[in-house]
Amino acid sequence: MAITKQVVIDQITATENGIILFREATRIVEDGVQLSESYHRSSLAPDADLTGVPAQVAAIAAVVWTPEVIAAYKAAQVEVV
Repeated sequence: MAITKQVVIDQITATENGIILFREATRIVEDGVQLSESYHRSSLAPDADLTGVPAQVAAIAAVVWTPEVIAAYKAAQVEVV
């Protein structure tokens, strides 16, 4: 009877303005049968610090956050204020 805790990134979404949304699922499994699952959602704005961010999320950010996307995001934030 082995109970394990599995933490996986099960969703990653990049929005039109470069914000990256991701969901981390925490699963409790006993002998191959999932007993429970909970979620934690996070978001990252373009040019955010990626320290401690899961590797697959950072890899998506490296592709999505071009200099043009970062500049457009920052310009849009100035307009809002």
